[in-house]
Amino acid sequence: MKLLSEKELNELVNEISINYFNKPFTDKVKFNNRLRTTGGRYLPSKRVVELNPKYYLEADYEEFVGIIKHELCHYHLHIEGKGYKHADPEFKALLKKTGSPRHCKPLASNLDKIKYRYECQQCNHIYKRARRVNIERYRCGICKGRLKEV
Repeated sequence: MKLLSEKELNELVNEISINYFNKPFTDKVKFNNRLRTTGGRYLPSKRVVELNPKYYLEADYEEFVGIIKHELCHYHLHIEGKGYKHADPEFKALLKKTGSPRHCKPLASNLDKIKYRYECQQCNHIYKRARRVNIERYRCGICKGRLKEV
C-alpha cells in the first residue's frame, strides 16, 4: 500500500469532518514521519493536523479514521474557542459523541521492541518497557508499590 498524496489526504479528512462534525475542514493536514509514539497531533498555533504515516500503512483503515476523528475533535473545538485539550470536558464529550478513540492502539512493529515486563506487587499493574528499569529506585505510578520483573 502506498501513502496518500497531500490532496487525497485533505479530501479524506474533509470528508470525515463533514460526515462526523457537519463542518468542513479548511486548514492543512499532512503526514509527519517523525511522529513515533502517537497516531497524530494537532498544532493550534499553525492550525495544522499531522498524522503518523505508519498508522496508515500498518494499522487497519478504521484505526486510521479514528485517529483523524480524534484530531478533528481538537481542531473543531479550538476553532470554536472551546476547551480542546485532553482534560477538558468539552473535548471528552465530543470524543464520545463522534465515537472517536481517546488513544490509538500500539502498532505491531512497536510491540517487537518490548523486552522487559514489570509487575506491581500491590496492584498487579503490568509495565512493558523496551529498556531496563531500576526496580530499587522506581515504584508503581498508580499505587507507589514495589515493582518486580516478570
